[in-house]
Amino acid sequence: MTAVAAVRARVVAIPAWLWLTGIVVASAAVRIALGHRLVAPWIMIDELVYSELAKSFAAHGEFLVRGVPSHGYGFVYPVLISPAWAIFTRIPDAYAAAKAINGVVMSLTAIPAYFLARRLLSQRLALVAAVMSVLVPSMLYTGTVMTENAFYPVFVTFALALVLMLERPTVTRQLLVLALFAFAYATRQQAVALVPAFLVAPVLQSGRRLRPYVTLYGIVAAGAVVALLGTVARGRSPLTLLGAYRAATTSSYSAGAVVHFIGYQLGEIDLYLGVIPFAALVALWLAPGRARAFAAATLPVFVFLTIEVAAFASQTSVDKIEERNLFYVAPFALIALLAVPQRRRAVLIGAAIAGVLPVLVDFPRFITTSAVADTFALLPWWWMQDHLITLDQVRWVALGVSLVAAAAFVLVPRRYTLGLVGLVAVYFVLTTAVVENGRHGIHQASLGKLWAGTHNQPDWIDEAVGANASVTILRNASMADEVVWEDEFFNRSVKAVDSYGVTRVPDPLPEKALTADRSGYLGIHVHYVLGQDVVGKIVATDAVGVDLYEVDGPLYVRITHVTGLYPNDTWSGKRVTWSENHCNGGTLTVQLGSDASLFKTSQTVVASEGGRIVGRASIAPTQLVSLAVPLHVRGGVCSVEFAVGRTKVPGHGDPRHLGAHFYSFTPSG
Repeated sequence: MTAVAAVRARVVAIPAWLWLTGIVVASAAVRIALGHRLVAPWIMIDELVYSELAKSFAAHGEFLVRGVPSHGYGFVYPVLISPAWAIFTRIPDAYAAAKAINGVVMSLTAIPAYFLARRLLSQRLALVAAVMSVLVPSMLYTGTVMTENAFYPVFVTFALALVLMLERPTVTRQLLVLALFAFAYATRQQAVALVPAFLVAPVLQSGRRLRPYVTLYGIVAAGAVVALLGTVARGRSPLTLLGAYRAATTSSYSAGAVVHFIGYQLGEIDLYLGVIPFAALVALWLAPGRARAFAAATLPVFVFLTIEVAAFASQTSVDKIEERNLFYVAPFALIALLAVPQRRRAVLIGAAIAGVLPVLVDFPRFITTSAVADTFALLPWWWMQDHLITLDQVRWVALGVSLVAAAAFVLVPRRYTLGLVGLVAVYFVLTTAVVENGRHGIHQASLGKLWAGTHNQPDWIDEAVGANASVTILRNASMADEVVWEDEFFNRSVKAVDSYGVTRVPDPLPEKALTADRSGYLGIHVHYVLGQDVVGKIVATDAVGVDLYEVDGPLYVRITHVTGLYPNDTWSGKRVTWSENHCNGGTLTVQLGSDASLFKTSQTVVASEGGRIVGRASIAPTQLVSLAVPLHVRGGVCSVEFAVGRTKVPGHGDPRHLGAHFYSFTPSG
C-alpha cells in the first residue's frame, strides 16, 4: 500500500461523529474570532430587546424589558445566552460571552444538516453538506444578539424530523415533529409558517393515503382549538399568538405587492445561494426519485416560508428583501446540489429558473443601508456598483453571471459535482468577506453605531457610578436614539428610560413620557440621570453631547425661553429676551450675524440685565460675532435682554422688521 493510500485509508476510517465534532469546533472558532470584530450591537432594537430579556432572566428568572413583562418574543434564545449575563458583571464581557455562545450554537447546525443529507447521500458527501451549511454568509449573525443563532439549527432539525416522519409516519415521529415545531415557535414566532408546511407535506408524499397521519392532524386540530379558546378566555386576541410579529397584522397588504415581493425574495435567495444550488433544488423537486420524502418536506417548507416572509416584507413600513428571515432553507439547496437527479429535463428546467430569477430583483430599490442587516447577498453587488459598474447596470450584470452559473450546472458532468460545490464555497467565502469587512459591511456598521452612541468606553456609566447604581436615561428631542440604546445595552446601572419633550416614538419599548411644570419639575425622584440640561451635579460627561448627573431627589430640567425671534428663523425684531430657570450663573455666549443685502453699515446689539448694560457688540454686514455676557441669578432665574440698534423691512412681500441674526445661545459655568 502506498503512503497516499495509507493516509486515505486512515482518513476514511475516522468516524462521522469525530468529523462532525471537528466541523463544529472549527466553525465555532472562526465565528467567535469574527464576532470580536463587532464592537457593539447594531441591529436595533432587536439586539437590545434580547439582551434585556437575557439579563432579566439571569437576574430574576423573568422576561422583562425595561422592567416591564414582555412575552411577545421567543424565550429560547434569551434563556440560551442568559448565562453570559449571570457569570459576567461587566456587560462588555457578557456581550463577548453571548457571541461565543452564538458561535457554538449556530455551528451546531452542521449536525442536523449532516443527518438530513444522509437521507440521500453517502457519509462523505453528507459531511460536505454539513460543512457547507456552516459556510453560508448568514453565519455572521453569530456576532449579533439575535434569534437567528438559535433558530437556524432548530429549523434544520425540524426539517430532518419532518423527512423522517414522511419516510415512516409512526406516532413517535409525528409527536417529534410537533414537539420540534413547538420548540421552533418558542424560539421565533416566524415558525408559524411551518404549520401549513407540515400539514401539506404528507399530502405531497402520500396523496390521499393520510390515515397514518391521524395523530398529527388530530393533535394539530385540538391544539388549534385549545390555543384559540385559551387566548379568547383570557380576553386576548388570537393574534397575540404571533408574539412580536403581531405588528405585521396591523398593516394592510395587497396581493400585487405580495406577489412582487415573492419574486424579489426568490431572485435574491437564488443569488444568495450562488444560483447553482437553487437550480439543483428545483431539479430535485421536479424529479425527486428516491428523494421523494426530502422533496415532499422541503418544498412546502420553502414555499410557505417564502410567502410569509414576502408578505411581511411587502408592508410599506418595511420595504426590504428579508433574506435574514429566509436563509434557513440554504441546507436544502446545498444537499440537493450533492444529490442532483440525473433526469436531463429536470436539470434544464431548474437551471432555466435559477438563471433568470435574479432579473426580478429591483437592485436600485433595495441596495440601501437596510441591506446591511437584512440582505447580505446584495452587498457584493453594492461593492461592484462602487468600483466597477453603475447601479442601473447591476441587474443585467447579475443576470449574466447567474446565466453563466446556470449553464455550468447543466454542462458540468455529474462526476465533477464537487467542483461545483467548491465553486459555491468560494462564492460563500468571498461574500462573507465583503459583508464582514466591506465599505458597507457589518464591521463598519458596528463601529458606526457605537460611535453614534458613545465616545467613551462602552460601560462608562457603570465605571462612574457602579453597576448596582440606579440610572435613568432622560431622552429629549435632541438626543440620538443610539445614545439611549448603546448606553442602555452596555450598562447594568441603567434601570429606566424616560422622555421629556419628545413628540416622536423612537421605538416600541416601554418608556415613560414626563411633563415639566413651570419650575422644570418632571414629577419623579431619581438618583442618577443621563441626559441634557438636568439640574444636578455632573459626575461624568460623554462627548456625544450628554452628561451623567447625580440628582438624588426630585428631577428638574433647565427650561430656556427665547422671545423676540421670528418663528422658525434666526432673525430678530427690535428686542430679544433669553431666560433660563435653575441657572447657576456663569456666562452666556450669543452668536450674532447681519446681512449685507439688508444693512450696508454695522449693526449694534446691546445686552442688559435688570436695566444694567452688561455687553455690547458691533456687527459688520458680512461678519459673525460672538457676544459673551455675564449671568446673574435672581430667584433661581437668569435673564438677559438684547436691544438691536435698528430694524429694516426687506420688502418684496416680507413685512417683517428685521434686526439681527441670533444664531445660538450657549450658557456655561
